Order: sequence, then structure tokens, then C-alpha cells
Amino acid sequence: MLSIVLVEPEIPNNTGNIGRLCACTETRLYLVGRLGFSVEEHAVRRAGMDYWLQLDVEHRESLDQLWREMPDRRWVYFSARARRLYTDFRFRPDDMLVFGRESCGLPQALLDAHAETSVRIPMGNTFADRSLNVAHAAAIGLYEAIRQCALLT
Repeated sequence: MLSIVLVEPEIPNNTGNIGRLCACTETRLYLVGRLGFSVEEHAVRRAGMDYWLQLDVEHRESLDQLWREMPDRRWVYFSARARRLYTDFRFRPDDMLVFGRESCGLPQALLDAHAETSVRIPMGNTFADRSLNVAHAAAIGLYEAIRQCALLT
């Protein structure tokens, strides 16, 4: 099963959109580290996210903790600073698709340590110092992985 991992997400609307994406594709969502918002039942109901309680979502304190729990999974890191295009990468059905914080993405040291499994989504030069919204990037990456693995019918 594909999974999406959000490392220290800051904006509730982005996480909500990714949660809906995960619910629609039967993808597990992991929220890692400090969250910039509450995911308690009353907060998600107030935000109109009625699907949140049916979502397969788990929270972990750190990426290290999640790595230790799933040492056999492959981790694919999405970043505007990665060299390899996501379309040149061969996804597998059990990949963990990892996305960083909205304000700064994933740490450069993490990307350097995992250069072989770090990918980027191409963008035009107009936004050279910016990146895609994390919810859009997650949708693009997840659906490419699903397409390659032919997981949905």
C-alpha cells in the first residue's frame, strides 16, 4: 500500500486536501512531528472534514520513529531541490511518499543522504524560488505512483 508522509505540516487546509486525496485513493497518511494545527475530532468536524474520521491516518513524533517501524519500506522524498524528475523514477506499490513543511520543505541533509530516492516535479523558471503547493505536489506524485503501479481501477 502506498503511503503519504507529511513532515511537520503547517497549514491545515493543505493537510485536509491531502487527507481527502488519501481517503479517495485508499492511501495511508502519516503526519510526522509537530503539527501547525489540531486534528482532534472537534477541530476536524468544525473544519467540515467529515471524511477525516474514516481516513487511515496516523501520527508519529519523528521521521526516525517511522523509519524504525518500517525499515523494509522504500522512502521517496519529494523536493523542488532534488535532481531526478518524478517521471523518471520507478515507483513501487509499497513506497512511502514524503513531503516537507510548506515553509521550507525537507531538510537538505535528508535529501543529500537519500539522493537516489529524492525526486522533483518540474516547474517553469517563473517560480524559480518557489515550489508547488504541497497538496498539489502530493496529488501529482501519488497519482503517478498509482499510474505506474496500476493500483486503481
